[in-house]
Amino acid sequence: MALRHAVLAALLEGELSGYQLAKSFDLGVANFWHAQPQQLYAELSRLEKDGLITGREVVQENRPNKRLFHVTEGGRAELARFAATSAKPSLIRDDLLVKVQAADHVDAEPVIAQLTERAAFARAKADLFTKLLRDMRGDRTEEDFLRHGDRIGPYLTCRRGLAFEEGNRDWCLHTIAVLRERQRA
Repeated sequence: MALRHAVLAALLEGELSGYQLAKSFDLGVANFWHAQPQQLYAELSRLEKDGLITGREVVQENRPNKRLFHVTEGGRAELARFAATSAKPSLIRDDLLVKVQAADHVDAEPVIAQLTERAAFARAKADLFTKLLRDMRGDRTEEDFLRHGDRIGPYLTCRRGLAFEEGNRDWCLHTIAVLRERQRA
């Protein structure tokens, strides 16, 4: 997947400024695609040049003017083409896993400390995703929202982010317990 597709998908929510897009990435899209704000601004320029999005200037009082972007029909066609292509399987590339792989031959304490930090990060992200999911569905049950909600794509990707972070947290806690038990033995 190219950054362009993640940006196009994020802009399906409606008109966004570059700043709003960056915030959108921080909250929702970041669970499956990470990009720095400067990458997003550069991609917006490319997408506009390619006719996949259009932007309009909004004049603001006491603040700099801003540009709002939305997806064009060409952008929707590009997303449809992208959605129809086969997705490549995800691969894990994580330096913490290399450290755990070597845990039998190195001091386990720094590894345990990093696992503890990663578990806390995953717990905080899982809490954030839980809140986002609750906000998206409002008063509805998840089952009702998934059957009748207006847009379920962002909800489903947020659910994936939640499952990913819960899995990370659980794996870290289990690995810490195993390493601690081996230290005691």
